[in-house]
Amino acid sequence: MGFRIGQGYDVHQLVAGRKLILGGVEIPFTKGLLGHSDADVLVHAVLDSLLGAAGLGDMGQSFPDTNPYYKDISSLRLLWEVGQLLSKSGYRVENVDCTVVAQAPRLKVLRKEMEGNIATAVGIPAPMVNVKFTTEEGLGFTGKGEGIAAHAVCLISY
Repeated sequence: MGFRIGQGYDVHQLVAGRKLILGGVEIPFTKGLLGHSDADVLVHAVLDSLLGAAGLGDMGQSFPDTNPYYKDISSLRLLWEVGQLLSKSGYRVENVDCTVVAQAPRLKVLRKEMEGNIATAVGIPAPMVNVKFTTEEGLGFTGKGEGIAAHAVCLISY
């Protein structure tokens, strides 16, 4: 058995008139994330970590924003597709660890739901997904409430 590690990062701008979706959860907030899909920055970071671990490039290569099919698509749907691709390629997702960087809103009460959504999409037990949250104490674009970022690391086996 061999192992591969992947790392993912994503960031989206907060704008008025969009829903805020993080980890597949719709969050009541005055702004949402700008993007071609549902702009779920957390799931996008997970997608990039998994694709990277498998040597399959990144989210933009697999799901280009020039393709109208992906307009407003659920990022969890894309994550499910990547999970299926990895499985068919002989990989197994072992664990995923993520950090969301946002000044607001406060998200900790939604942790378990986000972890469950990500785990279900890739077909692993929920305890194998960990989601953390941090602020940047008013510094940078996330600290000023201009956007939200996310980091993810995963381990896959083959």
